Amino acid sequence: MSSEANALELKDVEIVYQRRHRTPVRAVAGASIAVKPGQIVGLVGESGCGKSTLARAAVGLVAPSAGSVLFHGEPVKPLGLRSRPASLTGLQMVFQDPQSSLNPRRTVGSQLADALEIVRRTPRSGHPARVSELLEQVGLPASASSRYPHQFSGGQRQRIAIARALAADPTVMVLDEPLSALDASAQAQVANLLVRLCRDLDIGMLLISHDLAIVNQVADEVAVMYLGLIVEQGPTGELWRTPRHPYTEALIGAIPQADGEHSQPTVLPGEVPNPAAPPAGCRFHPRCPLAFDRCRTDAPPLLTVEPGRTQACWLQRADVPA
Repeated sequence: MSSEANALELKDVEIVYQRRHRTPVRAVAGASIAVKPGQIVGLVGESGCGKSTLARAAVGLVAPSAGSVLFHGEPVKPLGLRSRPASLTGLQMVFQDPQSSLNPRRTVGSQLADALEIVRRTPRSGHPARVSELLEQVGLPASASSRYPHQFSGGQRQRIAIARALAADPTVMVLDEPLSALDASAQAQVANLLVRLCRDLDIGMLLISHDLAIVNQVADEVAVMYLGLIVEQGPTGELWRTPRHPYTEALIGAIPQADGEHSQPTVLPGEVPNPAAPPAGCRFHPRCPLAFDRCRTDAPPLLTVEPGRTQACWLQRADVPA
């Protein structure tokens, strides 16, 4: 992994959706996360926790209500009617459903050539060769350029979407649930592709997923999100071996084991609370049987508990009585 400075950095990002005559929804309540070149950072959590909203803010599709998003130190401004500055074209996004993100009426080659035309780093005369190179980088034959998206499988279409992002020579890719629409075999293949591209091209990746098993296999670091907040973050192997937040422990415990069983989570089952009316104190305490009085009144800060690891849980604080 590269030791360079952060390529993408989100600091205390808040995203609030205003609703007419209704309580605003604070979808992201102050989240910070960073991605270095050549590093895969997994962002995990249940549906509705704010992962995809944070991903969209990272690339400028959603404007933060507070906080900042920096790409190689430059602020990422929300996308508008004008074209994005050339300095930000190296920040690319891959969406969950390649079927909807690709134009069904145009050939794959023409869509990749469009991307090359926008970034203008390859002369038009070199577009065919570069299109073939991009397809080969993602494991597809050059002949795929003359075909249409519907002529490919779901996994192949996601490879095409990745190839389109690669056309901009990105240094950071934000991937919003890129594997969830694929079957198990295609998931493994595309996951391996992402790791290879990250290492070979030194691309930083923010991988949003609810599939912790895949994140465990491919990510260098993992950030765990609950109800708009990062509650734990650290190196993947360490976090999996010794989770420090009961929510992380429950997520890991819910992963199916080889024998078809699950380990025993330490939290009670239950629905994620309404983001428009989050509980007081620790947002997770209504689902945690280990919660005590302070959990119900005071929100725990995200603190460094050891080098490279952070967590937000009163249970891990030695200065807090049980």
